Amino acid sequence: MPEAGEELVAPDKEKKEPRSNLNPEFLSCLLQPPITHHSPNYTGIRRLLLHGKAVSSPAIDRRQEWRCNGRGYVAYRNFIRRPRNWENVASQSSSAGNSGRWVPSSVPQSILYDTDTGGSSRDLRGSNLSFGHYNSLDSDRQIRHVEPAYSFVGMHCIFDHCKASATIVKFGHMSSNLLAYGASDGSLTICNASEQPSLCHQLKGHSKAITDFDFSSNNQYIASSSMDKTVRVWDVSKGHCMRIIYGVSPQLCIRFHPVNNNLLSVGNGNKEINELNFSTGHIVCKLLFENEITAMDNGHTGQHLFAGDAQGCIYSVKVNSHTGAISRSHKNRSIRNKSPITTVQYRTFSFVARGPVLLACARDGNICLFSVALEVQGYLTLLCSLKLAPRSHNIGASFCPLLSLGKGEFVVSGSEDANVYFYDLTRPKHACVNKLQGHGSTVIGVAWNHGENLLASSDSDGTVIVWKRAQGG
Repeated sequence: MPEAGEELVAPDKEKKEPRSNLNPEFLSCLLQPPITHHSPNYTGIRRLLLHGKAVSSPAIDRRQEWRCNGRGYVAYRNFIRRPRNWENVASQSSSAGNSGRWVPSSVPQSILYDTDTGGSSRDLRGSNLSFGHYNSLDSDRQIRHVEPAYSFVGMHCIFDHCKASATIVKFGHMSSNLLAYGASDGSLTICNASEQPSLCHQLKGHSKAITDFDFSSNNQYIASSSMDKTVRVWDVSKGHCMRIIYGVSPQLCIRFHPVNNNLLSVGNGNKEINELNFSTGHIVCKLLFENEITAMDNGHTGQHLFAGDAQGCIYSVKVNSHTGAISRSHKNRSIRNKSPITTVQYRTFSFVARGPVLLACARDGNICLFSVALEVQGYLTLLCSLKLAPRSHNIGASFCPLLSLGKGEFVVSGSEDANVYFYDLTRPKHACVNKLQGHGSTVIGVAWNHGENLLASSDSDGTVIVWKRAQGG
């Protein structure tokens, strides 16, 4: 064999072994990196195999035709599956004077967007498109038509059984239809938001407003916290209360541990986070803070808990998934106005941060996006923020699905003018990209289902509207 770095000349085509007779196992062995990084034969073998690849291979032709522009595997896969005449169809449709949304109806949107053909919107990704008949000067104008990418076909259903303010709304874990919302009168309503919407149970037991609730990982139980100083555990299928855990102060936020569902994290007005044993109701561990804990969320591994307090501070808390032991690791003071945190939401990945992020919403109108350094015990770094008008209600916000032709970070939030707003946190001067109108009073809670095709919003009159997102919108 030649020395490392020396190029090999491929044998003539007539001397080359037919491709059908090559042993795949032999080729795969040759392509594997050597055991030692200084093997003298590896460079020569690799160059020989690469030189012997068919120049006219269809895959090579497709790669040369494909313009990536930062897009990923899903978009490339959809591109090579495109119809043969897709470019002609797109040209004819665009020349017909398409207004508003740019995408031609006759061209599959999975070709134009970085979208999985299976229908999930989690693989959708923004990029500057570069198709043959669109020049670079027109690209910004064309993309701007569809940049928000959150269009809705209307209301899927409306639940108005509650006559008090619906303060919080959530879908079940990994569920597209199971929906629940809590109200200021202490009631908790469980609904089915399927094609035939229905009311399942109205859970009554709390004597004061529900501040938060959470589904267990299998959606069998709901744990709710309330201003009446209690935590209640409910059986979802039967609709009755299984356990009452009494406290000495209002219970303000609650979360099941994502890995060990026998652990419950509860933040209260006594400036504490208590780790509770779900089976017994006993306190496993208690952690003291400077102010009341008003919102929280878990990291996906369960090793970190992120909590916001009544003075605008956000804490990273380390959690032992086995014993329930908790300890503070970091404190972030990016929100200077000492306003209560109303929303803390963790996300495993963001295109802006290229890693996990945390969304925090305060009552003074500040919405902040933080990158999360899990390797540094959940250290938070402020990436971008948006300042809205101060609110008189504890209005919540939520991440939007990973769906945009622009590389922004989109969130959805309620508002006191009875609208649901979509914001791009990376463009504070032109943040609002869409809004939904239909409520008659202040919109307080917002939540997406697992399939991300339904958005639920609740208002101060007790009405919950489930909006249906347009396919590919």
